[in-house]
Amino acid sequence: MLHNTTFNRELMKKIGFPQEAQYCFTKVFQLLDENKEWGDEFDKIYEDYMFPWANELGQKLDRVTELAKKMNKPEQTMHMVFLLCCSEELLKRYREKGLPDKMYYDQMCDLKYKLIECRDCENCWGTFVGGWFHGQYDVDRFALGRFQFELREISEEHDGKVLSSGHVVHTGDKYVNFHIPSSGVPLTDEVRFDSYRQAYEFFKDEFGGGPVLFGCGSWLLYDKYLTFLPEKSNTVKFIRDFELLEQEEKAEFNDAWRIFERFSDLPVEQWPRDNSLRRAFAEFVEAGGKTGHGFGVILFDGEKIVR
Repeated sequence: MLHNTTFNRELMKKIGFPQEAQYCFTKVFQLLDENKEWGDEFDKIYEDYMFPWANELGQKLDRVTELAKKMNKPEQTMHMVFLLCCSEELLKRYREKGLPDKMYYDQMCDLKYKLIECRDCENCWGTFVGGWFHGQYDVDRFALGRFQFELREISEEHDGKVLSSGHVVHTGDKYVNFHIPSSGVPLTDEVRFDSYRQAYEFFKDEFGGGPVLFGCGSWLLYDKYLTFLPEKSNTVKFIRDFELLEQEEKAEFNDAWRIFERFSDLPVEQWPRDNSLRRAFAEFVEAGGKTGHGFGVILFDGEKIVR
């Protein structure tokens, strides 16, 4: 197949890839078109992944990594090239499901967010979390406002837990899991609730038109952060949206890269403190504080959180 296509070039522009990144990936597209051996190997991986439907992305990316070695290219770069080359077929599948193009392009912006993470953390154009995109190419995860959402079921460790509203969750109950892409958009009240409303409208039929149960597992959902983050900060407001069903302290702050990027590998006293979030976490960790991870839920009726 042709790799240096108008679609691939226009997609990169539409979702906001920096010019330098566009140039990097276009050169790889051209290499695949010019070298039949490399192009044929790449196409075989593509065919095995996308047809009859996207499957086992992690295994396919392992094969892309082997091709990257032959081409003397970073695996992060080749993983992004692979995802870009799968994107035109993905648009067709959105349309087959009757989903609007806007929803497709909103979801594809996640490629840009992961691209910027890779640049900031590894000084490379590409993605170091290529396997993350399985939900995107399975047409299972959807960008609806600030967050991304997917339908899931409550696991058995949360069976029987009672929310403040009196709602009881049971193993196998449906809930709308969501993720917080690194778009840089602040988590203001307006932004958060706009996303909750959009997701409610999209998924409400799965819940018989009643309140929708949202769930999120994140390093952000740890109530110890409420002891040192400003009460009026967007992060604190986001945490308070949830009823935490579980949380645990972590021995190491493995998510520090999400705040400090490549500087997270430095000793904590060298972490940058050039904004309020960085400063708060750096001071907390330097003082011996431990970070954590939690899973929380929101019961939402289409307009407000039900307590």
